[in-house]
Amino acid sequence: MSILDKATIGNSVQINLELSKDRLTKEIIDAVRVSSVAKISDFKITDGKGIGVVLELSNGKEQWFFENEIDLLDENGNVIKKFNDNSNNNNFILDAYRELKYENKTKISSLLNPINFFLWLVISFRDIF
Repeated sequence: MSILDKATIGNSVQINLELSKDRLTKEIIDAVRVSSVAKISDFKITDGKGIGVVLELSNGKEQWFFENEIDLLDENGNVIKKFNDNSNNNNFILDAYRELKYENKTKISSLLNPINFFLWLVISFRDIF
């Protein structure tokens, strides 16, 4: 589940500094240390694989974060369950897709088997997406 399914502009989030401090400036790190709570001001496509969140920090500056670097807060300031929590995911196809394994084939008969080719193709697309 993406952050877009749960969050809207104006929602409060808590920043996990340990996951993001290696790419932030000292000024941003200091602002997060003062208050790790920020407000969502915009969303941004990060690297083609996910959605980033532009946050307004306690010092008024804006900085973007990956969705896994923040936790959404409810109106009482409590952390809402993680966005990508797979423990409640009952989607059999996605679970099977995550568990697929592929071993390189060396026998000619295995290489020509269309099922092996299809499996290789599906696993290859997982690396792309």
